[in-house]
Amino acid sequence: MSDRDSELFQDAAARAARYLRDLSARPVRPTPESLRRLPELGGPLPDAPTDPAAVLALLDDVGSPATVATAAGRYFGFVTGGTLSAALAASWLAAAWDQNAALAVMSPVAATLDQIALDWLVDVLRLPTGTGGGLVTGATMANLTALAAARHALLARAGWDVEARGLFGAPPLTVVVGDEVHVSVLKALTILGLGRERVVRVPTDDQGRMRADALPPLDAATVLCLQAGNVNTGAFDPARELCAAARAASAWVHVDGAFGLWAAAAPARAHLANGFAEADSWAVDGHKWLNVPYDSGFAFCRDPEQLRAAMAFRAAYLLRGGERDPDHYTPEMSRRARGVEVWAALRSLGRAGVADMVERTCGHATRFADGLRAAGHEVLNDVVLNQVLARFGGDDGVTQRVIDAVQADGTCWCGGTQWHGRAAMRISVSSWATTEDDVERSLDAMLRAAERVTGRLAERAV
Repeated sequence: MSDRDSELFQDAAARAARYLRDLSARPVRPTPESLRRLPELGGPLPDAPTDPAAVLALLDDVGSPATVATAAGRYFGFVTGGTLSAALAASWLAAAWDQNAALAVMSPVAATLDQIALDWLVDVLRLPTGTGGGLVTGATMANLTALAAARHALLARAGWDVEARGLFGAPPLTVVVGDEVHVSVLKALTILGLGRERVVRVPTDDQGRMRADALPPLDAATVLCLQAGNVNTGAFDPARELCAAARAASAWVHVDGAFGLWAAAAPARAHLANGFAEADSWAVDGHKWLNVPYDSGFAFCRDPEQLRAAMAFRAAYLLRGGERDPDHYTPEMSRRARGVEVWAALRSLGRAGVADMVERTCGHATRFADGLRAAGHEVLNDVVLNQVLARFGGDDGVTQRVIDAVQADGTCWCGGTQWHGRAAMRISVSSWATTEDDVERSLDAMLRAAERVTGRLAERAV
């Protein structure tokens, strides 16, 4: 490495540190002025090389102000976590390593950290001993990977090799989902050829939980998809009853637990995840509640051989030893060593740290709900986890204008949603960086926005 390269990397580290240091003082949403500068990054591709230091400076000067401050403590949109310091630093080191995590022979350290991280995750999420998995890009790919294992297992049971023969002429499978199924599950089913419109939908209750009393007949050719943590309300399907019904019918149970399954890691919330360990496969996000850098997700399977059978391949030029090769358990072959930052996050937090992060953010969500409710605004959900649905006035337009005002104010960022035909503001508290002061500042901003829109002065709850 040359001295110029060393200076470039030190400059990048300094710029990144400055960005993070100043993040809490800037608006969460980028300013119109910063967005107007983005075309400076484009134009015709230069004919001649550009000095790397100048490239980095342009990227920082124009790009950094145009980011959404998701790494700060006052972003409450899309169930987005921040990034733990240990995970971020480990990610920088991993980028310097530039390891391909496909095969153990290509990167022994990446393969080792993958396996350690997966073992720790199985432990902290209270999944069955012996559960295996793979590290993927997020919950969408985790759902796809786990459901591919389900497709393999059920069709193999019927005497059909779906990996070799495809779905043409295959015995039919039935996929059962709740009415509040997340779009990532439907996208996975679409890609797998199982069809997003062929699913059997089960009615849900007022919190979005699948109604066990409305479950259709199941059989050995059925995949039952449960939800641990509704994306709007945070509610959990009644897993004990549903898994028992599936077991009796020899059906496969898959759990979309993108963020909700992390409740199992916090003793005070673990009861919410009761019964989900009885499933056959699980999808979980890392870049949500574990607060590791994008992108990170985990696909787990009670029987790792079903996952391996759905994902593994052979090629003469890919030499394999006796170690576990990560690419046998994921759709990707070449991929970055995302296990490095997962390992770093778990190692730095420990069991107690993970539990505290989950419980603390859930407590912040309760504070938001209590403050909004005390000020006379409607909270639409039972706040059991980290999700809050708030409504302002009886008209959808009023709620949308409050959301717009909150976003324009810049103190915090919350998104909008529709819940049972009514507009609502959704507050998702998922970041380790959120402090009590962040919550109080954000709550004040929400109440000010509601007052400006409705013209009604709300009492500030203390």
